[in-house]
Amino acid sequence: MTTVTAKGGSPGTPAPASGAATAGARPKAPLTARVASVTGHWAVRFALVVIGLFWLMPTAGLLSSSLRDPAEISISGWWKIFDFNGSFPWIIDSGQLTWSNYDALFANEQVMDSLLTTVLITVPATALVVVLGALAGYAFAWMDFPGRDWWFMGVVGLLVVPVQVALIPVAKLFGALGLFETTPGVILFHTAFGLPFAIFLLRNFFAEIPRELLEAARLDGAGEIRLFTRVILPLGGPAIASLGIFQFLWVWNDMLVALIFADSTNPPVTVALQQQVRQFGNNIDVLAPGAFISMLVPLAVFFAFQKQFVSGVMAGAVK
Repeated sequence: MTTVTAKGGSPGTPAPASGAATAGARPKAPLTARVASVTGHWAVRFALVVIGLFWLMPTAGLLSSSLRDPAEISISGWWKIFDFNGSFPWIIDSGQLTWSNYDALFANEQVMDSLLTTVLITVPATALVVVLGALAGYAFAWMDFPGRDWWFMGVVGLLVVPVQVALIPVAKLFGALGLFETTPGVILFHTAFGLPFAIFLLRNFFAEIPRELLEAARLDGAGEIRLFTRVILPLGGPAIASLGIFQFLWVWNDMLVALIFADSTNPPVTVALQQQVRQFGNNIDVLAPGAFISMLVPLAVFFAFQKQFVSGVMAGAVK
């Protein structure tokens, strides 16, 4: 009988058995633990689905109300569009749905003008915050100037200042400058209060860019402007996209600032819909589709940039 010689061992030493557990191998989890793990994952998913359905229920109700006849809305709930008498799944009763509400909305000059005013306020306010925030964030992250850290601490301190504190002082200032109840005044207000968060977010994101990459670009002859446009901006795309979504949603859905500083004869859509609520019993056919459209636009923007939003927030919110 011959003995097997292990590699690097002495004759007569038996070779290690095939399939023997190596050092550091994790023991197999018991069956009960594996079942509990799988069951726990499915329970969490089921709970999240249920929460999501309840969360979307008001949106579904608003969409249903915007497509129903005003007379039907006053006598029954939005869920009446489903035919519960039939077999499951429930079938939508198309006889209760109509596009006449949206026809009335598009014929309402006040609401349509308010949508245009909202766009004219939201787009410049978002663009200014993104551009100025990116420039200031790059300066605080990679440029040396006297008092840089103290200035940045002041910017961070502005994050805790509530909007309500500045309403009266800014109203007096805008009144003296002739900006009260004007579209440029609303844009300036949103830009001023959006910049602290923009600078904080982008500065933290830009500071995580490797220094060697910037030094290599400087050795190739790139100045600060080329360095900012060719290196910083492409790498900072996720953070810039998330900032743009934040600012767009805040300005589009704002009502307090618009109610005080916007032109009362041509207000944004939030104020225009609030004015329509006073006549709720007479113009539900305009109020419901107008509210749904005003909600649909920011939702479309959010879902269009959802990936950039999540990656930008996770990368730039913490150092």
